[in-house]
Amino acid sequence: MNMSVHPFHQLFEQLGLACDDQSIAAFIKANSPLGEQVKLADAPFWTRAQADFLREAIAEDADWAEVVDALSLALRAPA
Repeated sequence: MNMSVHPFHQLFEQLGLACDDQSIAAFIKANSPLGEQVKLADAPFWTRAQADFLREAIAEDADWAEVVDALSLALRAPA
C-alpha cells in the first residue's frame, strides 16, 4: 500500500473541484452540515464519478483515505 499523504487541496483537485483555500472553504460552508447518518460518498452534491472515487478510497484504505476522512469531518462540523 502506498502511504502517501495528500494535502486537502489535492483531494479537491482530484475531485475536479476548485482547490484554492477560498474555494475549499466556500464548498465546505455551502455543503455543511452533512448529517451523521449520511455516508460522505452518498451526499447529494457529488457526481457519480466523485462519489465512486470517495467510496473506493475508503473501501480500499487507499492513500487518499485519510484526507477523505478529514473532508467528511469538515463537512460534519457545526457551522
